[in-house]
Amino acid sequence: MQIATTRFGSLAVDVDDLLHFPRGLMGFEDCLHWVLLADSKNSAVGWLQSADRPAVALAVVSPRRFAPEYRIRLGQSQLSTLDLSDASRLYALCAVNRDNGRCTMNLRAPILVNLDRRLGCQVVTADEQPLQLELTKPSAQLRKSA
Repeated sequence: MQIATTRFGSLAVDVDDLLHFPRGLMGFEDCLHWVLLADSKNSAVGWLQSADRPAVALAVVSPRRFAPEYRIRLGQSQLSTLDLSDASRLYALCAVNRDNGRCTMNLRAPILVNLDRRLGCQVVTADEQPLQLELTKPSAQLRKSA
């Protein structure tokens, strides 16, 4: 299928690559379908592109790439939309913000994706995570992933 985007132009996307967010994301509740794209200039960053609104694309990173000790503590009800099984692969992403030349990631509202079912949700953590962490170069021993 073709997805029109303002940032990346027209994209040919396999329907199986779409991620479904039944409740959308915070601030984008009307955007239910997304695709995760690699950034050709920065392997640490990915783009969560809305398939519903061409102008909406969020820069995202794997939080553990920059904060290896990062843990997400949630209530069971927060995970219900992900339809997890014992064998499900759960992936966490954090949105990146740019402010005054600094890039930070939001640690309190991670985006979770069940890779097997292609379902996602954004949650607010139940613990005292710092709201934002400034991004610096990741440790060389960490695996490269968006």
